[in-house]
Amino acid sequence: MLHFTVEPDARPLALAPRRLLIAGYTGRDQAAVARHVDELREHGIPAPERTPAVYALAPERLTTDATIAVVGGETSGEAEFVLVVAGGELHVGVGSDHTDRDLERVSVRRSKQVCPKPLGSRLWRWTDVRDHWDACVLRSWSGGALYQEGSVAGLLAPDAVLAAVRARAGATDDSVIYGGTLPLLGGALRFDREFVAALEDPVRGRELRCAYRVSVVDDLD
Repeated sequence: MLHFTVEPDARPLALAPRRLLIAGYTGRDQAAVARHVDELREHGIPAPERTPAVYALAPERLTTDATIAVVGGETSGEAEFVLVVAGGELHVGVGSDHTDRDLERVSVRRSKQVCPKPLGSRLWRWTDVRDHWDACVLRSWSGGALYQEGSVAGLLAPDAVLAAVRARAGATDDSVIYGGTLPLLGGALRFDREFVAALEDPVRGRELRCAYRVSVVDDLD
């Protein structure tokens, strides 16, 4: 069971998610997305058959804990806005699609499944932010260094992501959906033990955060 607080009235929301869905390659400029897919192929990362891509994972991977455990040292987070569909209402949060980058070269879906999926425990109603959504900013810090930063206007809006996911995966009642991410500043992956994702709403002067530490399970001799 996940426990959230819906702002601004601090309404509690408890959810036992039925589905966890990861939407990828959700840039609004799909021509640019196609070029990025070609670049991934050159680096040996399997490309999706179509975009946006949707990956169905076990909802047990979701966590609001401050620490996650992973196997291997080549895992990293990426900031994403997160959609929480509960009680027929759409909410927006922020989380991290933490991924095993070594396994990603073999299977993108498995690389996502093997890592916990952190998300913040505070949410906004989509109806409260919809009219100024493109003014919102997504950021992340890895090991204390700014890692990602940009307007969500570069990504499909939450209602468009939800429509694309429903077209591929069907019903999304009681689901958590990761909505896509922004390019890395400098382009290089970092494998740090601390990660912070933030979604800022400058119009209303508020911010959502998801912060966690990474514990690496050591191999036995």
